[in-house]
Amino acid sequence: TYDRSPERFRSTPIGVEFIQGEFSDTAVLAEALTGVDIVYHLLSSTVPATSNLDPVADINSNLINTVRLIAMMRDAAVRRMVFLSSGGTVYGLPRTDPVKEDHVLQPITSYGIVKTAIEKYLHMEHHLHGLEYTVLRTSNPYGPRQGHGGVQGVIGTYLWNYARGEPLQLWGDGSVVRDFIFVGDLTSLCVKAAQNSKIGFFNAGSGQGHSIRAIIDEISAVVGNTIRPEIKPGRAIDVPRIVLDISKAKSAFNWYPKTPLQTGIASSWKWVQERSR
Repeated sequence: TYDRSPERFRSTPIGVEFIQGEFSDTAVLAEALTGVDIVYHLLSSTVPATSNLDPVADINSNLINTVRLIAMMRDAAVRRMVFLSSGGTVYGLPRTDPVKEDHVLQPITSYGIVKTAIEKYLHMEHHLHGLEYTVLRTSNPYGPRQGHGGVQGVIGTYLWNYARGEPLQLWGDGSVVRDFIFVGDLTSLCVKAAQNSKIGFFNAGSGQGHSIRAIIDEISAVVGNTIRPEIKPGRAIDVPRIVLDISKAKSAFNWYPKTPLQTGIASSWKWVQERSR
């Protein structure tokens, strides 16, 4: 595991080597690539809500460093990558419902543009130098050990806010629809992607849409209390509705999401309660 800081909510598991370093630190990164067969690329220094504030920084920290990583993998003879892209942002405003992988890529955030550019560079590296890559266009992951910074992960943020007695903020009227995937279902897909030689782009979601208002209702049911959110103005960066068609991933990897939304929220809430004590 390579990251700028250790995991926040648990110590490094037994059998896992943790290397601390910045994405731009080529010396430490080169050391981390030694003896590696496959790279999982999950790193990002921005989220959709913050990326447009400084697109230049987004490009420098995420796109340029990833292009450098691809070249370093070539030098180290590491020829496989699983990259977690963004099924919620690379497509932009959906023209179909649900959205398949062949949908036009028209992102409306710097975050989505950078993710799309990385996908293109991976394809170029495959064409020119034989890199085997699997891109998982993930929807909105949630589950235990999700952070509570308030900038990404609406379910985790809402649960932490409720546990701390803080208001739940709702941007707009709550009609924005998203596809939420439980972390256990996403990690099982990541494992299957590494065990498979499939090359290309695959949506990674639940295949179902839930409005933010419905999420608040589900959380209310789990915590046993009716939640009345604090209403904020709607945001231009929020795509009104996006649900991913996951049939390609199901077929390619013999995978399907198993965790219903309320079950996943209940699991997350149990963990938040344990941490907040």
